Amino acid sequence: MDHVGRHEVAWATPATAALYKHRLGPRMRVRETPYGEPWTMGPVRLTALPAGHCLGSALLLAELDDQRLLYTGDFRLRPSLTAEPATLPQADTLVIESTFGHPRFQFPDRGDVETQLLELIQATVKEGRTPVIHAYALGKAQEVAALLVRHGRPVQQHPVIYATSRVYEACGVKLGVKPYAGRPEEGHVVMTLPRGQRGWRLGGLGETVSIALTGWAIDARTRTRLGVDHALPFSDHADFNELLETVERVAPRRIYVTHGPRGFVDQLLARGHDARPLAPEPQKRLF
Repeated sequence: MDHVGRHEVAWATPATAALYKHRLGPRMRVRETPYGEPWTMGPVRLTALPAGHCLGSALLLAELDDQRLLYTGDFRLRPSLTAEPATLPQADTLVIESTFGHPRFQFPDRGDVETQLLELIQATVKEGRTPVIHAYALGKAQEVAALLVRHGRPVQQHPVIYATSRVYEACGVKLGVKPYAGRPEEGHVVMTLPRGQRGWRLGGLGETVSIALTGWAIDARTRTRLGVDHALPFSDHADFNELLETVERVAPRRIYVTHGPRGFVDQLLARGHDARPLAPEPQKRLF
């Protein structure tokens, strides 16, 4: 929930509404907008569509007269165990989030990454050490937990992560995880927050092997930068190829790029698209 704020009124899918109130308090005013059910704001017709990023995440389709604009926010096309698959309608204008908009960010096959993770965990447990996965409290933590439990590996979660997982379960996504209560249970994977986030440290873990799951792991320096033993390219964002596929499927006449490298605009221009950054690049610092 790194993009939420205290607004007078929020529009959200039912799952996002539950997560929003969990994060900011039950008194927050939220108007629930289920997927595929349009509502209006003045003359504009709005529809939330699944984004595939995490439970409840949504693309926003805005229609005015004969014009259609699609805003992606964070999204991905690869299937997820805990998020609804993305729906991509055609639109005249596309505003696309492009975190991994550099060609080097082409993620390996998800099945191969999952196998690598499961084998690493198996080896760690066999050595008598505790595998500790660092993950954001919302989204990736629940998806990875669902994967591990499906493969018979029990999971204990940091209290902050576990509280979010309870919201997932209340929304119908069964995870079967436990809260971490001061010591790792035999054969369990422990999930905690990313290193550096307030409260990420857990006591009583003993000897551990730390694992970060992030799309940035494509860069070999990520493991050292994050201070972990292993970093695997497991992401809930679209990679470079998914971004290009999205552009082809939406077939927009105009593209605005946000939250990504300037180079992605150049990639789109080279492919004949009318593309530009959503906002001008900030002035470079002199010192």
